[in-house]
Amino acid sequence: MATSMTGYGRAEVSDAGRKFTAEIKSVNNRYLDLNIRLPKQLNPFEAKIREELKKRILRGKVDVYIGYENLDESAARVYYNRALAGEYLESIRAISKDYGLPLNLSAERLSQYPEVLSLEEEDEENDELLEPLLLCVQKAADQFVEARRREGDFITKDLLHKLDGLQEGVEKIRANAPVILEKYRTGLYTRMQEILQDTQIDETRILQEAALYADKVCVDEEIVRLESHIQAVREELLKTSESVGRKLDFLAQELNREANTILSKTDDAESADIAIGLKTEIEKIREQIQNLE
Repeated sequence: MATSMTGYGRAEVSDAGRKFTAEIKSVNNRYLDLNIRLPKQLNPFEAKIREELKKRILRGKVDVYIGYENLDESAARVYYNRALAGEYLESIRAISKDYGLPLNLSAERLSQYPEVLSLEEEDEENDELLEPLLLCVQKAADQFVEARRREGDFITKDLLHKLDGLQEGVEKIRANAPVILEKYRTGLYTRMQEILQDTQIDETRILQEAALYADKVCVDEEIVRLESHIQAVREELLKTSESVGRKLDFLAQELNREANTILSKTDDAESADIAIGLKTEIEKIREQIQNLE
C-alpha cells in the first residue's frame, strides 16, 4: 500500500565503549528535503548517512539527529591553554597596576578562567566509527519506515472508502440521466400544448428538441472518465514499494475536472446536488493524498 510522508524512528547502538543515537522524523514536502545534524567527530560520514537514507525515503521534509558519546575515560584528557592563561595574567597585572589594586591571584584561580583548562577527547580513527554509526542509522530508519507504512495503511483504507462513495455518486448520476431527459421531453410537450392549445403538435419536432437537449446535457463521457480515474487511483494506492503521491495528486485533479464539467452541464437540482457532493468528496481525497509519499 501507499506510504505516508509523516513518520518517526529512533535507535541506539553501543559499541566498544561508544554510544550512537539516531532520531528521524518527517513531515510533508513536495520533494525530499533531508536535513542531518551530527557532532563534529561524525562530519566525515554525512555523505554516507545521506546515501543510506535515500535508499529508503523518496519524499518529505526529513530531520535527522545523530548523537555520539565516547564512554571510555582513557580517551579524555585535560588540555592546558598556556597562551590564553598568559593573556589573562598580563591583563590582570595591568588592572592591578592601573588602579593600585592588590594582585591576589593563585594558579588554582587562574585555571578557573574560561578555556584555560578544558576536557577534550582524543582523536579517534574514523573508520572504527562508521560501521556502528550506519547500523544505528539503519535501525532508526527501519522504525521510521515502518511508522510511515502504518500511517500509509490508515490513509489508504480511508481513501478507498471515499472512492466507494465517489463510485456511488457516479452511479446515481448515470441512473438519473434518462429521468432528466424524460422530464425535459414531458415538460416541453406540456408547454407546446399550452401554446398551441387545440392545434396538432408536431411529434417529430418535439423529438428533435429533446435530442438536442440530450446532446447538450449528456455526461456519458465524463462518467466514463470519472470511473476510469477512480479505478486508476485504486490501483495506485494498492501498489507496493513505489512513490505514488505525485501521480495520485494528478489523478485527483482529473477527477475534479470531470466533476466540474458534469456540474456545468446539468440544470437538474438533484444531479447538481450529487455533482457538488462529488466535488466535496474529491477535495477531501486531494487533502489526504498530500500526506502520501
